[in-house]
Amino acid sequence: MTTNTAELICPAGTPAALRTAVDAGADAVYCGFQNATNARNFPGLNFTPVELEKSVAYAHSKGAKVLLALNTFPPAGKFDLWKEAAIAGVKMGVDAFIVADVGVADYIARHFPEKRLHLSVQAAASSPEAIRYYCENFGVKRVVLPRILTVPEIRAISKEIPCEIETFIFGNHGLMVEGRCSLTNYITGLSTNMDGVCSPAADVQYIRDDEGNMSTILGPYMIDCYSCGETAGYPTICKGRYRVKHRNDGYYAFEEPISLNLSRMLPDLMEAGVNAFKIEGRQRSRAYVSRGVSAFRKAINDVRDGNEPEFADLLALTEGQKQTEGAFKSKTWR
Repeated sequence: MTTNTAELICPAGTPAALRTAVDAGADAVYCGFQNATNARNFPGLNFTPVELEKSVAYAHSKGAKVLLALNTFPPAGKFDLWKEAAIAGVKMGVDAFIVADVGVADYIARHFPEKRLHLSVQAAASSPEAIRYYCENFGVKRVVLPRILTVPEIRAISKEIPCEIETFIFGNHGLMVEGRCSLTNYITGLSTNMDGVCSPAADVQYIRDDEGNMSTILGPYMIDCYSCGETAGYPTICKGRYRVKHRNDGYYAFEEPISLNLSRMLPDLMEAGVNAFKIEGRQRSRAYVSRGVSAFRKAINDVRDGNEPEFADLLALTEGQKQTEGAFKSKTWR
């Protein structure tokens, strides 16, 4: 791999965010329809068919690509929704499909072999053997690696697979076994993996007491409680604080609210064989998209051109005002 091929892949939760990402320098944007075919199926997010068609035209006019996320798993008897989404995406001219389910991958590979397939992080393919399976059977051209691998591990994988590598570079850390989390289904009856909904908004409540403390509720359960001096986060089970037998205080038993920021690892990742860098955040604001995309556009260009990169301070955009290099740097990170 040569460093001048590195692409910047950016989130687009709305048509306005898509235009913002493209104008800020995205090489490609990823988005989804307003239904269960994508893993960010929230009210007010995503695209109608008409919006996506116009957005594809806008992105292409600026030289950017559009990647359509069909990255959930169809329940039995409901495959037509994913089939119709794929057909619509082809008609609108999307540049690639991001898929996780083998049935969806097979359908697109057989009916639209000219379209690129990118393997979603939802597929949780982290070994050369698993990745080669998708490449050999469905013609996958790129794999989005789970956020559990060190740079040396990524380098080793890149030498053993016949496709491009994409890694997350900024945003949600997302370490609950990607594509396999059932926590929200346990409480709300809706599945992250099949309905595209983690902590559906209809089941979320914020309750403030007389002293100004804020409790966040998901379904019938309190997920966290914040003092009046803390910023309340969106209640997801994996990032709640809990009391457990061996500790008296409430602590983050699954994941701590923190954001991934690999800006200082860009040169190492590019040298290791990463072809594309992904910013997470389809639920985030246009300001987040604009600032994040602009910062990483400049940093990638600096590395690509052989210059010392300048790294913008993005702490204000992070979850909990904290950031980490996570498992990319060391397996000892919790």
